[in-house]
Amino acid sequence: MSGLSKIKYAHKGYFPEAGEVNEAILAAVERYSEDPLIHKTHYFEGRYENIYIDREKIPGMDLVIEQAQAFASEILGLDSEQLQCGFWFNLMQKGDVTIAHTHDDDDELLSAVYYVAVPDQSAKLCLGVGDNREIVAPEAGMMVFFSPQLVHEVTTSLSDQPRLSIGMNFGRRKQNKN
Repeated sequence: MSGLSKIKYAHKGYFPEAGEVNEAILAAVERYSEDPLIHKTHYFEGRYENIYIDREKIPGMDLVIEQAQAFASEILGLDSEQLQCGFWFNLMQKGDVTIAHTHDDDDELLSAVYYVAVPDQSAKLCLGVGDNREIVAPEAGMMVFFSPQLVHEVTTSLSDQPRLSIGMNFGRRKQNKN
């Protein structure tokens, strides 16, 4: 199956059905992102970095999560039924940036980002710090997987069009105690 390749600090893979699915995801996120009932967190630099929209409201989201979970399973050497995925949307406009951070708050095993819309002059993903940085130029349909402990940030978007990505964290599925 693979389709994964190793880059300096991460693994990279592609979602084969990205074209039509990404258009539907972008349209739905743009529609729901301004809804005052949608949960948003991480207000930095004048915007909410994390937008949480129910999976059922986003056409094609199940397919993206399924592919990401298959790649995560391969990277971690775990059966995909052992993994659960939490996700959020990151919608960037011209001038937006995502500050340096990690995802090691809980019991995450692997973090990832999936790129939905990446217009010309979009922001880039920076993994690591200082001389040990790796800069990834995103492409629509690309998935990048990395350690939750790895410091990462996103450069300033210079595009007049929105850039949309989906952040993900994978952890072990909680066992029912019945």
